[in-house]
Amino acid sequence: MAEPGDQAWMRRAIALAQVHLGRTGDNPSVGCVIVADGVAVGEGATGVGGRPHAEEVALDQAGAAAKGATAYVTLEPCAERSSGAASCSELLARAGVARVVVACKDASVLAAGRGTERLRAAGVTVELGVAAQEAAQLYGAYKPKA
Repeated sequence: MAEPGDQAWMRRAIALAQVHLGRTGDNPSVGCVIVADGVAVGEGATGVGGRPHAEEVALDQAGAAAKGATAYVTLEPCAERSSGAASCSELLARAGVARVVVACKDASVLAAGRGTERLRAAGVTVELGVAAQEAAQLYGAYKPKA
């Protein structure tokens, strides 16, 4: 269930994603904000060329403060990585994030509901569709891997 502040934090994640829009190669430009006790403790956007992923950047910045926090992500966290590295859903679960709020689902074979399934299986609360219409504008040109 959406909580007060979800829209505002997701708008911040959308603003972060806009910074590298069109400059992330085959990967979509994603924004992520990690919030603990009403304060942003980590922020990230997909890097130029597609790496690192937004969640990685935000988690690195948040450090131990990510435990029990809420992560706001503009696109569903990946369930696997083409590079074989730990997926964003794995990294969020390992960090102990309690809740992940996602604006848009990702149709890519590397996500496609499996990222959110992994999070839920790890006991993480997942909310879908917060500011979905605003975030969807980021992904009009994104062609997910089939």
